[in-house]
Amino acid sequence: MSSPLDPTVSARLKRTPDGLVCAVAQQRDTREVLMVAWMDDEALHRTLTTRRATYYSRSRQQLWVKGETSGHTQYVHEVRLDCDGDTLLLIVDQVGAACHTGDRTCFDATVLLTDAG
Repeated sequence: MSSPLDPTVSARLKRTPDGLVCAVAQQRDTREVLMVAWMDDEALHRTLTTRRATYYSRSRQQLWVKGETSGHTQYVHEVRLDCDGDTLLLIVDQVGAACHTGDRTCFDATVLLTDAG
C-alpha cells in the first residue's frame, strides 16, 4: 500500500522500527513546548493537508486528531523537519489544554532542574 505523503518528504523521514516519527508541538505566540507525540506517514499527510494536528496513538494503534473528543484542538501553522529527519516540529495555536491530564502543557508537572532558587 503506497503512502499519500509526498515521496520527497517521505524519503527524508527517519522512522522508528514501527514506522513512527517524533512530533513536538509548540505554541505559536509564546513558543512554549506543549507536548510530544508520534506520527506515521498518514498522520503527517493529514496534518499537512488539513492543518489539524493528527497523531498516531501507540497505545490504541490508531490515528487521532488532537481535540476530536476533548475540544482541545491544535491548529497547525507550520511543520518543520529537523536536520536529521527524525523529529517534526509543529507550530500550533492550542485551544484548551494540550496535556491529557488537563494541564496547559505536558511539561508542567515535574521539574527536574531549574535555575530558580
